[in-house]
Amino acid sequence: MNEAPAQFDFTNNVMHRPPIDVPASLMSFPEAPHTEIQDSLLTEPQYTANHALQEQNAFLAKMPIHTPNDRSCITTPEEVLLMQVFVEEVALWMDSMDAHKHFSEIIPLHALNEPLLLNAIWACGARHLHLVNSSYTEDRAVHYYNTASQSLLSHLQNPHRDPVLCATAAVILNVYEVMCESAMQRMNHIAGARALIKECRWNGKSPGIGGACFWVNVGMELLSCLHFNWQLAWDPDTWHMDMETELVPSEGLFGNEDVWTHRMVYICAKVANFRATIPQFQGLDPQAHQLRLRQRCHEWETYKRWCDEWARCIPRSMMPVCYVQPWQTSKSAFPEVWLMKRPAIVGRLFYHLTCVLLAKTHPLESEFSPNLREMQQRHAYDACGIIAHVKDRGVATTSIRCLAIAAECLVTREAQEEVLQIIEKIIKETGWRIAFLKPELQAKWGWNTPAPNTTPDTNNITTTTTTTSTNTAPTALSMDNGTLPTPNPATTIPTTAPSPSPTSAASAAAAARSRFPSGVINPLMATADFSMANHPYQDHYVAPQNGLDGYPYTHY
Repeated sequence: MNEAPAQFDFTNNVMHRPPIDVPASLMSFPEAPHTEIQDSLLTEPQYTANHALQEQNAFLAKMPIHTPNDRSCITTPEEVLLMQVFVEEVALWMDSMDAHKHFSEIIPLHALNEPLLLNAIWACGARHLHLVNSSYTEDRAVHYYNTASQSLLSHLQNPHRDPVLCATAAVILNVYEVMCESAMQRMNHIAGARALIKECRWNGKSPGIGGACFWVNVGMELLSCLHFNWQLAWDPDTWHMDMETELVPSEGLFGNEDVWTHRMVYICAKVANFRATIPQFQGLDPQAHQLRLRQRCHEWETYKRWCDEWARCIPRSMMPVCYVQPWQTSKSAFPEVWLMKRPAIVGRLFYHLTCVLLAKTHPLESEFSPNLREMQQRHAYDACGIIAHVKDRGVATTSIRCLAIAAECLVTREAQEEVLQIIEKIIKETGWRIAFLKPELQAKWGWNTPAPNTTPDTNNITTTTTTTSTNTAPTALSMDNGTLPTPNPATTIPTTAPSPSPTSAASAAAAARSRFPSGVINPLMATADFSMANHPYQDHYVAPQNGLDGYPYTHY
């Protein structure tokens, strides 16, 4: 296996726990060698001549809104292309829950004077280009990623650093890792981004770039945990959200769509944790078991009430503008559900996804009961109807996980075949490697009779990113491109393994899921806090000397 350059070796920050054996086929992208950048590449004249690519040896002071020496624009053709790709393809989904579009409209402007941000952005743009067009080599993406990572480490060693700059850059680098074919070999920033966000004390109510980074981060973790049936490491109860007071009827036809979407993501996170903690066995004490059952019934009823209240209180702009029944057209087995705003689409998808999960997790009633079966079918068809007809690529990451879960409920061959066509369309348009979903769903639908050792685990509902119901590594995902466990540094993962076939990928994914116990707290985020001994960025992180009190970062 190719060794990473020493300056990017984060192995010291890996949690000291037994190795987790994760097959390469579990990743959302086919395994491929992650070519390291050679010294000669890093010294090419066209890159060393550009001051924005130089390593930052000194701390960059907080940037005022107007700087005398502003870099007016990017002039190198390749760098122009990479910036455009980031803004139009990657930041598109990063901003799917952000009305102010920080990553596509604000951060790129600040990046013109922040080499750390600029290289992180170029890395994401180059990675996306490599995904959709293999003729664009990944060497460029790795180069920009390494440059940005080294710069971030330099910043983290300075106690007077700009914490907002570091957290924002780490989030973008985490997104890069979500898109990597060999993501499990390069999960350097997944826990680091979370720890830096916590260091800034950002939460679900933070304004500006803080809120944008928070929701990208927890959104990716949620999609990952839905894939692996894990509990979220960032407890939703600490997000500063309160559904008992916030679910009040909207006063207008439109407005605050992103806020309403955040509320539904919170509800979905609560339901995801609820599903991950389903008791596997009845305790020896019948009285304690009955008490636990009553508690879970109360939880289920609360989450169902929240979903109903959310659907009743949202502004008109969060509801479908068009709803054409499938019998009114011969083009689709699903209704044509159309919403205008991207946050509305994402919020609606999470709503249907959450309702499907609730229908499958009632503590007492079987998911095959007429009432819950009807609930599953209704929300599954509406979710598939949104995804089948949406033209906005910015919702693809959320769509993949929602599609994977909703499609499991489909019973007609026509609807099932259309889902497979939707998956092909997503692969073609976004570059996400989610072909493994097809054999996985076919097995759940009973299309095949696989051998016993390849039978998927039907007890778990399973996800890619960019960062997707995907075998995503920190796909993140997905945003589903979720997040896979980072292997122990001693674990050897071949870098030249051939891309697995869809069938082998599905069976390997099912086998791996069976080895990950349901209900565990996301192991990738177990030490994503600088207060812990095994915190991220070991040997590089220096605690900031000054807190964020009074720090003016509203210009972000």
